[in-house]
Formats: sequence, C-alpha cells, structure tokens
Amino acid sequence: MDRIRAGDQLNTREHQPSRVAARFSDRPRLRMFYRVGIAVVGGLVLLAGILMIPYPGPGWLVVFAGLAILATEFAWAHRLLGHARARYDAWTDWLARQHWSVKLLVLAGTGAIVLVTLWLLGTVGWVAGWFGIRWTWLQSPFG
Repeated sequence: MDRIRAGDQLNTREHQPSRVAARFSDRPRLRMFYRVGIAVVGGLVLLAGILMIPYPGPGWLVVFAGLAILATEFAWAHRLLGHARARYDAWTDWLARQHWSVKLLVLAGTGAIVLVTLWLLGTVGWVAGWFGIRWTWLQSPFG
C-alpha cells in the first residue's frame, strides 16, 4: 500500500495500474515496452513543464500533467504528484495572504527571469534590431 500525502490529510490507497496496462499483465514483454513508453512520454512532458515554470503560461499545469502520466504506472510518481499539488496549493495560499508589495516583488522576479532568458537566447538583440538599435550589450553572450 502506498501512502499519499495530500494537503494536511494522509490518505492510504493502493496504487492501481491503468486499465490499459492491466490488459498487458499476461504479456510481460509488452508490459515492459508500455512502461518504458509511459516513462519516456511522461518524463518529456514533465521536463517541458519544469522548463516552462518561470514563464507566463501553463508551466505548472504541464508539470502536473507529466506527473499524472507517470503516475499511471509508477507509485513514486503518484506520491510525488500528491506532494507537488499540496506544495503548490500551499504556495498559492501563502502568496494570496501577502501584502501587495510582496506580490509585486514575486511578479518582478518572474519578469526578470523571463527577460534574462530572452536575452540569453538572443531575442532581445533580435527585436532591438527591428528598431535599428545595435547596442552590443543587448546581444546574447552565446552569439
């Protein structure tokens, strides 16, 4: 039995393989390929979500989707999904209780991460070129 922590509650529930995986239970080789496929797809979705977290858009949604894909086959991912959801809810609850200046600081930090990434990728210099601005410090250090 797996223990899944969700918020302040502790739920005990057995991790069940998906219905699709249950059809492969009598064919171990096919089941292994299915699990590897779930691991690859879920891992790629999870990685994409992690990369998207600091940017405006669905970063956390994609992280949770990747964990949900992995959780269909792996008990550790099921536990991690419950933990991540609880931590995300705690963060958003904490941020909602903060003074507007703290919220503004978080927004500014997120904006700074986005701008630095765009600069590193060369987007800032590229867009500045549209307006005839050719300052060297706007160019990415990576060429």
